[in-house]
Amino acid sequence: MDRADVCVLLPTYDEAETIGEVVDGYRAQGFSDILVIDGHSTDGTRDIARQHGARVETQSGTGKGQAIREAMEYIDAPYVLMADGDGTNPPSDAEAMLEPLDRGYEHVVGNRFADMRPGAMTGLNKLGNRIVNRAFAYIHGEEFADILSGYRAFTRDSFERLDLTSDGFGIETEMSVECAKRDVRTAVVPVTYHPRPDGSDTNLRPFRDGSIIFLELYRRAKTNNPLFYFGSVGALSTLTGLLLTFYVAYEWFVPPRVSHEVIAVGAAAGILFGVQLLIFGVLADMILTFHREQLRKIEELDEKTDASTPRRKPRQKQ
Repeated sequence: MDRADVCVLLPTYDEAETIGEVVDGYRAQGFSDILVIDGHSTDGTRDIARQHGARVETQSGTGKGQAIREAMEYIDAPYVLMADGDGTNPPSDAEAMLEPLDRGYEHVVGNRFADMRPGAMTGLNKLGNRIVNRAFAYIHGEEFADILSGYRAFTRDSFERLDLTSDGFGIETEMSVECAKRDVRTAVVPVTYHPRPDGSDTNLRPFRDGSIIFLELYRRAKTNNPLFYFGSVGALSTLTGLLLTFYVAYEWFVPPRVSHEVIAVGAAAGILFGVQLLIFGVLADMILTFHREQLRKIEELDEKTDASTPRRKPRQKQ
Protein backbone atom coordinates (compact mmCIF):
# COMPACT_ATOMS: atom_id res chain seq x y z
CA MET A 1 0.00 0.00 0.00
CA ASP A 2 1.27 3.44 -0.92
CA ARG A 3 2.01 5.39 2.26
CA ALA A 4 0.67 8.54 0.57
CA ASP A 5 -2.82 6.97 0.66
CA VAL A 6 -2.73 6.59 4.44
CA CYS A 7 -3.39 9.14 7.16
CA VAL A 8 -2.09 8.27 10.61
CA LEU A 9 -4.63 9.51 13.16
CA LEU A 10 -3.44 10.14 16.73
CA PRO A 11 -6.08 11.29 19.27
CA THR A 12 -4.27 12.91 22.20
CA TYR A 13 -4.83 14.52 25.56
CA ASP A 14 -1.82 15.56 27.64
CA GLU A 15 0.64 13.26 25.85
CA ALA A 16 3.67 15.61 25.86
CA GLU A 17 5.92 12.84 27.24
CA THR A 18 5.33 10.54 24.28
CA ILE A 19 3.82 12.30 21.28
CA GLY A 20 7.13 13.43 19.76
CA GLU A 21 8.56 9.92 19.75
CA VAL A 22 5.30 8.49 18.37
CA VAL A 23 5.20 10.96 15.47
CA ASP A 24 8.88 10.29 14.70
CA GLY A 25 8.17 6.55 14.71
CA TYR A 26 5.49 6.80 12.05
CA ARG A 27 7.55 9.19 9.96
CA ALA A 28 10.37 6.64 10.07
CA GLN A 29 7.91 4.07 8.71
CA GLY A 30 7.35 6.28 5.66
CA PHE A 31 4.14 8.06 6.64
CA SER A 32 4.04 11.76 5.80
CA ASP A 33 0.38 12.50 6.61
CA ILE A 34 0.14 12.34 10.41
CA LEU A 35 -2.83 14.07 12.05
CA VAL A 36 -2.87 14.78 15.77
CA ILE A 37 -6.38 15.62 17.00
CA ASP A 38 -5.93 17.07 20.46
CA GLY A 39 -8.45 17.38 23.29
CA HIS A 40 -7.30 20.75 24.68
CA SER A 41 -4.07 19.53 26.26
CA THR A 42 -2.37 21.85 28.73
CA ASP A 43 1.11 20.29 28.71
CA GLY A 44 2.35 21.41 25.29
CA THR A 45 1.29 18.29 23.37
CA ARG A 46 0.23 20.29 20.31
CA ASP A 47 3.46 22.29 20.07
CA ILE A 48 5.61 19.16 20.36
CA ALA A 49 3.57 17.37 17.71
CA ARG A 50 4.01 20.29 15.28
CA GLN A 51 7.75 20.42 15.95
CA HIS A 52 8.00 16.77 14.94
CA GLY A 53 6.14 17.30 11.66
CA ALA A 54 2.53 16.38 12.41
CA ARG A 55 -0.60 18.23 11.39
CA VAL A 56 -2.38 19.36 14.53
CA GLU A 57 -6.04 20.17 15.07
CA THR A 58 -7.82 20.93 18.35
CA GLN A 59 -11.17 19.23 18.71
CA SER A 60 -14.18 21.46 19.31
CA GLY A 61 -15.61 19.20 22.01
CA THR A 62 -14.23 16.73 24.54
CA GLY A 63 -13.66 12.99 24.64
CA LYS A 64 -11.89 10.51 22.40
CA GLY A 65 -15.00 9.54 20.49
CA GLN A 66 -15.83 13.11 19.56
CA ALA A 67 -12.21 13.67 18.57
CA ILE A 68 -12.18 10.72 16.16
CA ARG A 69 -15.45 11.71 14.50
CA GLU A 70 -14.31 15.30 14.08
CA ALA A 71 -10.87 14.25 12.84
CA MET A 72 -12.43 12.65 9.75
CA GLU A 73 -13.34 16.16 8.56
CA TYR A 74 -9.60 16.85 8.17
CA ILE A 75 -8.74 13.57 6.41
CA ASP A 76 -8.83 13.15 2.63
CA ALA A 77 -6.81 9.92 2.43
CA PRO A 78 -8.73 6.73 1.51
CA TYR A 79 -7.12 4.79 4.39
CA VAL A 80 -6.73 5.66 8.06
CA LEU A 81 -4.37 4.11 10.60
CA MET A 82 -5.53 5.05 14.08
CA ALA A 83 -3.25 4.67 17.11
CA ASP A 84 -2.90 6.04 20.62
CA GLY A 85 -0.44 8.85 21.22
CA ASP A 86 0.89 7.35 24.46
CA GLY A 87 3.57 5.14 22.92
CA THR A 88 1.83 1.85 23.68
CA ASN A 89 1.19 1.01 19.99
CA PRO A 90 4.51 0.47 18.15
CA PRO A 91 4.71 2.08 14.66
CA SER A 92 6.58 -1.04 13.52
CA ASP A 93 3.21 -2.86 13.47
CA ALA A 94 1.80 -0.41 10.92
CA GLU A 95 2.57 -2.63 7.92
CA ALA A 96 0.78 -5.60 9.49
CA MET A 97 -2.21 -3.40 10.35
CA LEU A 98 -2.58 -2.09 6.79
CA GLU A 99 -1.95 -5.35 4.94
CA PRO A 100 -5.53 -6.74 5.33
CA LEU A 101 -6.91 -3.59 3.68
CA ASP A 102 -4.96 -4.56 0.57
CA ARG A 103 -6.77 -7.92 0.65
CA GLY A 104 -10.25 -6.38 0.64
CA TYR A 105 -10.93 -5.98 4.34
CA GLU A 106 -12.49 -2.69 5.41
CA HIS A 107 -11.61 -2.57 9.11
CA VAL A 108 -8.67 -3.99 11.08
CA VAL A 109 -8.45 -4.45 14.85
CA GLY A 110 -5.06 -4.76 16.52
CA ASN A 111 -5.16 -7.57 19.09
CA ARG A 112 -3.05 -6.33 22.01
CA PHE A 113 -3.34 -9.64 23.90
CA ALA A 114 -1.26 -11.39 21.23
CA ASP A 115 1.94 -9.78 22.54
CA MET A 116 1.25 -7.81 25.70
CA ARG A 117 4.44 -6.79 27.41
CA PRO A 118 4.75 -7.01 31.23
CA GLY A 119 3.21 -4.02 32.97
CA ALA A 120 1.29 -2.85 29.91
CA MET A 121 -2.08 -3.52 31.54
CA THR A 122 -3.15 -3.98 35.15
CA GLY A 123 -4.79 -7.21 36.28
CA LEU A 124 -8.09 -5.39 36.80
CA ASN A 125 -8.04 -3.99 33.27
CA LYS A 126 -7.17 -7.41 31.82
CA LEU A 127 -10.12 -8.97 33.62
CA GLY A 128 -12.43 -6.19 32.45
CA ASN A 129 -11.23 -6.57 28.86
CA ARG A 130 -11.79 -10.32 28.92
CA ILE A 131 -15.32 -9.91 30.24
CA VAL A 132 -16.16 -7.21 27.68
CA ASN A 133 -14.83 -9.33 24.79
CA ARG A 134 -16.78 -12.39 25.93
CA ALA A 135 -19.95 -10.30 26.30
CA PHE A 136 -19.45 -8.79 22.85
CA ALA A 137 -18.98 -12.21 21.23
CA TYR A 138 -22.11 -13.54 22.96
CA ILE A 139 -24.33 -10.54 22.22
CA HIS A 140 -23.21 -9.64 18.72
CA GLY A 141 -22.02 -12.98 17.37
CA GLU A 142 -18.55 -11.85 16.27
CA GLU A 143 -15.11 -12.65 17.71
CA PHE A 144 -12.84 -9.60 17.34
CA ALA A 145 -10.47 -10.70 20.15
CA ASP A 146 -9.85 -7.17 21.48
CA ILE A 147 -12.77 -4.80 20.83
CA LEU A 148 -11.33 -2.13 23.15
CA SER A 149 -8.11 -1.81 21.14
CA GLY A 150 -7.30 1.71 20.00
CA TYR A 151 -4.93 0.44 17.29
CA ARG A 152 -7.08 0.20 14.17
CA ALA A 153 -6.93 0.61 10.42
CA PHE A 154 -9.93 1.22 8.21
CA THR A 155 -11.09 2.62 4.91
CA ARG A 156 -12.66 6.03 4.93
CA ASP A 157 -15.70 4.67 3.07
CA SER A 158 -16.37 2.03 5.74
CA PHE A 159 -16.03 4.57 8.55
CA GLU A 160 -18.68 6.76 6.95
CA ARG A 161 -21.12 3.81 7.04
CA LEU A 162 -20.81 3.52 10.82
CA ASP A 163 -23.34 5.26 13.05
CA LEU A 164 -21.09 6.57 15.82
CA THR A 165 -22.36 8.75 18.66
CA SER A 166 -20.08 7.99 21.62
CA ASP A 167 -17.95 10.88 22.88
CA GLY A 168 -15.64 9.06 25.27
CA PHE A 169 -13.74 5.77 25.54
CA GLY A 170 -16.82 3.85 24.39
CA ILE A 171 -15.91 4.72 20.79
CA GLU A 172 -13.89 1.51 20.24
CA THR A 173 -16.78 -0.60 21.50
CA GLU A 174 -19.17 1.33 19.29
CA MET A 175 -16.96 0.87 16.22
CA SER A 176 -16.78 -2.88 16.85
CA VAL A 177 -20.54 -3.17 17.29
CA GLU A 178 -21.22 -1.16 14.15
CA CYS A 179 -18.79 -3.32 12.14
CA ALA A 180 -20.65 -6.44 13.27
CA LYS A 181 -24.05 -4.87 12.67
CA ARG A 182 -23.31 -3.52 9.18
CA ASP A 183 -21.27 -6.51 7.97
CA VAL A 184 -18.10 -4.48 7.58
CA ARG A 185 -15.35 -6.95 6.61
CA THR A 186 -13.15 -6.96 9.70
CA ALA A 187 -9.77 -8.58 10.28
CA VAL A 188 -7.92 -9.12 13.56
CA VAL A 189 -4.14 -8.65 13.54
CA PRO A 190 -1.75 -9.56 16.41
CA VAL A 191 0.16 -6.51 17.62
CA THR A 192 2.54 -5.65 20.43
CA TYR A 193 1.29 -3.61 23.37
CA HIS A 194 3.89 -1.74 25.42
CA PRO A 195 3.52 -0.22 28.89
CA ARG A 196 3.21 3.54 29.05
CA PRO A 197 6.58 5.27 29.56
CA ASP A 198 7.43 6.67 32.99
CA GLY A 199 5.91 10.13 33.43
CA SER A 200 3.00 9.39 31.09
CA ASP A 201 -0.31 9.10 32.93
CA THR A 202 -3.29 7.21 31.60
CA ASN A 203 -6.58 9.00 30.96
CA LEU A 204 -8.56 5.79 31.48
CA ARG A 205 -10.71 5.42 34.60
CA PRO A 206 -11.46 1.67 34.93
CA PHE A 207 -14.77 1.75 36.81
CA ARG A 208 -16.24 4.87 35.18
CA ASP A 209 -15.19 4.01 31.65
CA GLY A 210 -15.89 0.31 32.17
CA SER A 211 -19.50 1.04 33.10
CA ILE A 212 -19.84 3.25 30.01
CA ILE A 213 -18.50 0.44 27.81
CA PHE A 214 -20.90 -2.16 29.25
CA LEU A 215 -23.81 0.25 28.85
CA GLU A 216 -22.81 0.86 25.24
CA LEU A 217 -22.64 -2.88 24.57
CA TYR A 218 -26.11 -3.38 26.00
CA ARG A 219 -27.62 -0.32 24.32
CA ARG A 220 -26.34 -1.36 20.90
CA ALA A 221 -27.82 -4.84 21.35
CA LYS A 222 -31.27 -3.29 20.85
CA THR A 223 -30.86 -3.21 17.07
CA ASN A 224 -28.36 -6.05 16.62
CA ASN A 225 -29.64 -8.69 19.05
CA PRO A 226 -33.12 -7.67 20.28
CA LEU A 227 -33.77 -11.09 21.78
CA PHE A 228 -30.91 -10.54 24.22
CA TYR A 229 -31.78 -6.85 24.77
CA PHE A 230 -35.41 -7.45 25.72
CA GLY A 231 -35.04 -11.04 26.82
CA SER A 232 -32.44 -10.34 29.50
CA VAL A 233 -34.66 -7.79 31.23
CA GLY A 234 -37.70 -9.99 30.69
CA ALA A 235 -35.97 -13.01 32.19
CA LEU A 236 -34.83 -10.98 35.21
CA SER A 237 -38.32 -9.59 35.77
CA THR A 238 -39.91 -13.03 35.43
CA LEU A 239 -37.41 -14.62 37.79
CA THR A 240 -37.96 -11.89 40.36
CA GLY A 241 -41.72 -12.34 40.11
CA LEU A 242 -41.42 -16.11 40.55
CA LEU A 243 -39.18 -15.76 43.61
CA LEU A 244 -41.68 -13.36 45.18
CA THR A 245 -44.49 -15.79 44.32
CA PHE A 246 -42.73 -18.66 46.10
CA TYR A 247 -42.16 -16.41 49.10
CA VAL A 248 -45.84 -15.39 49.28
CA ALA A 249 -46.95 -19.02 48.87
CA TYR A 250 -44.58 -20.19 51.59
CA GLU A 251 -45.80 -17.52 54.01
CA TRP A 252 -49.41 -18.44 53.25
CA PHE A 253 -49.21 -22.22 53.57
CA VAL A 254 -46.69 -22.55 56.44
CA PRO A 255 -48.10 -21.67 59.88
CA PRO A 256 -48.47 -19.09 61.20
CA ARG A 257 -50.09 -18.06 57.94
CA VAL A 258 -49.31 -14.54 56.77
CA SER A 259 -50.82 -12.96 53.68
CA HIS A 260 -48.79 -10.52 51.56
CA GLU A 261 -51.32 -9.01 49.18
CA VAL A 262 -49.11 -6.15 48.02
CA ILE A 263 -46.12 -8.44 47.38
CA ALA A 264 -48.42 -10.87 45.54
CA VAL A 265 -49.61 -8.09 43.23
CA GLY A 266 -46.00 -7.04 42.62
CA ALA A 267 -45.01 -10.65 41.86
CA ALA A 268 -47.83 -11.03 39.34
CA ALA A 269 -46.91 -7.74 37.68
CA GLY A 270 -43.25 -8.80 37.47
CA ILE A 271 -44.13 -12.11 35.82
CA LEU A 272 -46.53 -10.51 33.33
CA PHE A 273 -44.07 -7.76 32.46
CA GLY A 274 -41.25 -10.25 32.04
CA VAL A 275 -43.23 -12.61 29.83
CA GLN A 276 -44.36 -9.70 27.66
CA LEU A 277 -40.76 -8.56 27.19
CA LEU A 278 -39.67 -12.10 26.30
CA ILE A 279 -42.42 -12.35 23.68
CA PHE A 280 -41.53 -8.91 22.35
CA GLY A 281 -37.88 -9.94 22.12
CA VAL A 282 -38.75 -13.06 20.13
CA LEU A 283 -40.94 -11.06 17.72
CA ALA A 284 -38.28 -8.36 17.31
CA ASP A 285 -35.66 -11.03 16.60
CA MET A 286 -37.90 -12.60 13.95
CA ILE A 287 -38.42 -9.20 12.30
CA LEU A 288 -34.67 -8.50 12.34
CA THR A 289 -33.92 -11.91 10.79
CA PHE A 290 -36.49 -11.29 8.05
CA HIS A 291 -35.07 -7.80 7.45
CA ARG A 292 -31.53 -9.15 7.08
CA GLU A 293 -32.72 -11.86 4.70
CA GLN A 294 -34.48 -9.28 2.53
CA LEU A 295 -31.37 -7.10 2.45
CA ARG A 296 -29.25 -10.09 1.44
CA LYS A 297 -31.61 -10.91 -1.43
CA ILE A 298 -31.62 -7.28 -2.58
CA GLU A 299 -27.82 -7.21 -2.57
CA GLU A 300 -27.67 -10.47 -4.55
CA LEU A 301 -30.16 -9.07 -7.06
CA ASP A 302 -28.11 -5.89 -7.43
CA GLU A 303 -24.96 -7.94 -8.06
CA LYS A 304 -26.72 -10.04 -10.72
CA THR A 305 -28.11 -6.90 -12.37
CA ASP A 306 -24.68 -5.26 -12.44
CA ALA A 307 -23.11 -8.41 -13.88
CA SER A 308 -25.73 -8.78 -16.63
CA THR A 309 -25.84 -5.11 -17.67
CA PRO A 310 -23.60 -4.62 -20.73
CA ARG A 311 -21.20 -1.76 -20.55
CA ARG A 312 -21.53 0.95 -23.16
CA LYS A 313 -18.68 1.30 -25.56
CA PRO A 314 -17.28 4.81 -25.78
CA ARG A 315 -18.40 6.64 -28.89
CA GLN A 316 -15.64 7.12 -31.41
CA LYS A 317 -15.04 10.56 -32.73
CA GLN A 318 -15.83 11.02 -36.42
